[in-house]
Amino acid sequence: MKVLSMKGTGLHILNQYPPRCDCKETELECVNADLKLVPPVSSNVTLLSLKKNKIHSLPDKVFIKYTELKKIYFKNFRYCSYAPHVRICMPLTDGISSFEDLLANNILRICVWVIAFITCFGNLFVIGMRSFIKAENTTHAMSIKILCCADCLMGVYLFFIGFSDLKYRGQYQKYALLWMESLQCRLMGVLAMLSTEVSVLLLTYLTLEKFLAIVFPFSNIHPGKRHTSLILIGIWIVGFLIAVIPFWNDDYFGNFYGKNGVCFPLYDDQTEDIGSKGYSLGIFLGVNLLAFLIIVFSYGIMFYSIHKTALQTSEVRSHIGREVAVANRFFFIVFSDAICWIPVFVIKILSLFRVEIPGTVTSWVVIFFLPVNSALNPILYTLTTSFFKDKLKQLLHRHRRKSIFQTKTKSLSTSIVWTDDSSSLKLGVLNKITFGDSITKPMS
Repeated sequence: MKVLSMKGTGLHILNQYPPRCDCKETELECVNADLKLVPPVSSNVTLLSLKKNKIHSLPDKVFIKYTELKKIYFKNFRYCSYAPHVRICMPLTDGISSFEDLLANNILRICVWVIAFITCFGNLFVIGMRSFIKAENTTHAMSIKILCCADCLMGVYLFFIGFSDLKYRGQYQKYALLWMESLQCRLMGVLAMLSTEVSVLLLTYLTLEKFLAIVFPFSNIHPGKRHTSLILIGIWIVGFLIAVIPFWNDDYFGNFYGKNGVCFPLYDDQTEDIGSKGYSLGIFLGVNLLAFLIIVFSYGIMFYSIHKTALQTSEVRSHIGREVAVANRFFFIVFSDAICWIPVFVIKILSLFRVEIPGTVTSWVVIFFLPVNSALNPILYTLTTSFFKDKLKQLLHRHRRKSIFQTKTKSLSTSIVWTDDSSSLKLGVLNKITFGDSITKPMS
């Protein structure tokens, strides 16, 4: 540490700074200086650059004593929240948030609100229709409704993000640190992680269920309603544990959900806490990647089995015919999941090789790719199915018949005619009036 005494000289220079830093009057550049903490610096510093260092965390109010600091440079945008009084802080954004706003641009804001509305109301509509329309396979319908509940949580999470963006619009940097360390941000992160993991585990279970029904159509290992309920409860418990484990040890995980403005722990940076980064890798490249591979492998075996049994007896073909239709529909669900998850896997793998990932890529993965799967699922597994279309046609047909019947009843009730005779009033005979029939004159 260099300590210079220049009192009485009239020069405006720093009298305290690390030896590996370059000082020019009151401007200090500590670029690639192998720093792990913010070094002690003279309080009259006006520019401080800490780029390309291994600083993992910062204490609160670490820059509050530097009252003359006008510019500060970090590797990570989130560190700017520790210096809200500094006029210029670089980088200006992490791809998600900016110095002024929680969501950096209008495109992200529009995506958040649109996907939130589609996700919430689409899944709620499917839950309502699945509850109203009686399905042949009640256990499968129950699993689909539970999956809708998990996807709906993602919509709730996006609504909270949208409202938080409105709350801090134009002054986000002033409250960024308070927001990212708040209980609300952590709970939102738990909600997003719970939705993500339960959805992945449920989709894996539904795929394995179809795998058993197609590859082993006459086996006795198909779960009943009781076993399905226990499996679904177990999936929610596992998803909840995955989401809340980072709360158990703050020293090891740090602020797991508070590393960005949207409170989602993707962790693509090399300077993050080892515990948080390792846990994030374990979830996304462990649990989720394994689930994705199981789904792909299962569908490969299923389609091979379908092709193989196509040459066998018609009895076997008729037995698996219904399951084939469901499997074809579920393939598109899995395909949509692959589109949403492959960018996440790529980001995590690149981070292992220390590849620098632009913040805009991360923002689109968190705001668009992950949530859009929850928005597409209602269309894929309910609204486009032949069963749903047939039931909808039946409901429309019944409604049409009911409307016709009500019209006929109304016509009959207004066909009572009173005739005026010179001696008395006589009630006309009620005539049968139907659509297309001629009106018969009342008999006196």
